Amino acid sequence: MRRYPPIADHGLVGDLQTAALVTSDGVVDWWCTPRFDSPSVFAALIDHDRGGFFEITAAERDHTRCQLYLPDTAILVTRFLTQQGVAELLDFMPVQRPQLATDRHRLVRIVRVVRGTVRFALRCSPRFDYGCLAPRTGVEGDTAHFHGPGTDLHLQVTERFVLRQDGCDVRADATLRAGESAVAVLTACDCSAPSLEPVTVESACEQLKETSAFWHGWLRACGHQGPRQAVVNRSAITLKLLTYAPTGAMVAAPTMGLPEQIGGERNWDYRYTWIRDAALSVGALLDLGFVDEADAFRRWLGDRIAEGKTAFGEPLQVVYRVDGNPDLPERVLDHLEGYRGSRPVRLGNGAADQLQLDIYGEVVDAIARSHGLVGLGTYEGWCSLSGLLDWLVDAWDRPDEGIWETRGGRRDFTFSRIMSWVAFDRGIRLAVEFARPADLARWTATRDSILGQVMQHGWSPSRQAFVQHYSNDVLDASLLLMPMVRFLSPEDPQWLSTLDAIQRDLVSDCLVYRYDPEVSPDGLCGAEGTFNLCSFLYVAALARSGRLDAAQYAFDKMLLYSNPVGLYAEEIGLTGEQLGNFPQAFTHVALISAANALSEALDQATQLRRRWR
Repeated sequence: MRRYPPIADHGLVGDLQTAALVTSDGVVDWWCTPRFDSPSVFAALIDHDRGGFFEITAAERDHTRCQLYLPDTAILVTRFLTQQGVAELLDFMPVQRPQLATDRHRLVRIVRVVRGTVRFALRCSPRFDYGCLAPRTGVEGDTAHFHGPGTDLHLQVTERFVLRQDGCDVRADATLRAGESAVAVLTACDCSAPSLEPVTVESACEQLKETSAFWHGWLRACGHQGPRQAVVNRSAITLKLLTYAPTGAMVAAPTMGLPEQIGGERNWDYRYTWIRDAALSVGALLDLGFVDEADAFRRWLGDRIAEGKTAFGEPLQVVYRVDGNPDLPERVLDHLEGYRGSRPVRLGNGAADQLQLDIYGEVVDAIARSHGLVGLGTYEGWCSLSGLLDWLVDAWDRPDEGIWETRGGRRDFTFSRIMSWVAFDRGIRLAVEFARPADLARWTATRDSILGQVMQHGWSPSRQAFVQHYSNDVLDASLLLMPMVRFLSPEDPQWLSTLDAIQRDLVSDCLVYRYDPEVSPDGLCGAEGTFNLCSFLYVAALARSGRLDAAQYAFDKMLLYSNPVGLYAEEIGLTGEQLGNFPQAFTHVALISAANALSEALDQATQLRRRWR
């Protein structure tokens, strides 16, 4: 087992309530249960010595390994190529009634040899509550029990594995020949003596078929067609895996503490639902045809709006837990080493206390995208939304922390103003289309005032570009969204000039930085890599602006930066390594949007050519 494998050297499995990361060594080094935001049972990813892990790997020291997914599923295959044979490890979590929240979750691991003979080594070493507590362990025949605070783990194996206790851990070995299989199933629940289903190779293979059928059935709703179908499907499955099905809320990532700079302090907890990220995902899901997922999130969003003002007096908080709980104070877990020494490791997220006015634009746009009032549902729901916009009439012109959650003080961010414009623009359209009561005169006047202010103060004559905030001339990649939200036409000269400026200052090859922190301090030490989200936004912006060759080339180059199973972390480092929490939902949302923008632009170009023949 490597001490800290690359962040990109992982696949993701899950059951729509929780998810686990598996390395190409066959090591589960991250799993929180029963929810994404629950304490960990395996966290070797952020502390090799204390975090805990579950390893099944080829025992032969020198072997080659690789990973792939069974096509269009969330079933992860890790292949081991040894001197004596070739074997596969299949990891998956059965999806059973995902809309009902449960504390019971199963990780199924099937090993099988396809050529020759391979010896496997198994070691299960859980550590509860972010590595704070070792379990009380016991072995009874083919079952091991790990008792912890609030959660117990139960490991069942088939006869090829013979369990033996090693302190708090459990080990086993098995030698298999071609055509032979063995199974290990780990069940997490809050019961110390649950009724466990018998585990056999046959029952595990039946669950494998059922899980494959679930994912194939779900993906049939995907309406995207084109040469990039496989990568879009993988991103769609990843977004589904990051959605907490009982509420419809999507987490930003299933991990915490993975660094944006190795050894640096930019190590955040992303296991929560950001209003912005999840709202933008609605558009991507609707574009693909996944209406049920979009509706589920809008219902969750409607509940947040209906709850009224937060403790800080705003209608919405920036980030919530997956069940809508707004309480997630940020604290440091001093006992953890951090990924490759990247400290501090933070639990919770201080962004919950910030003012980020752009979220109201994303929220109203997400509701408007449905061409209906799903998620509001009732007259009272509309009143809640209109009350939000009435509040924004008086609040939009306040300095805030902005989309990137900077910790260097509040500013008059251009993107926040643009998205406030979006909020009023979409709200006016909803009120007119559905004949709902609204103070249209104030909303319209406010919308027009925002437009005038952005055009006057957000534009830098010296840079010939729209800039990050009104008090500097720094460029910001968030402004790549301007044509997508229809604030400006993608052919507007000022927008094209901004795109050229971003290309000169923020684009490295096809990779895009958010902004330059050296000239616009964000209150944090150290540097960061390019943002994958911004890189895909750049592709979409190029496509919408008619620069199709450049857009296709940038998109294809971005695909080279994915990991072997098509997943992306938040950032790309200087030498091409993935950095930050993994996989990041926002990146996969942007990938889908970029693919859709490319397809639409190419279709339009084809129709134009045919028209002029």
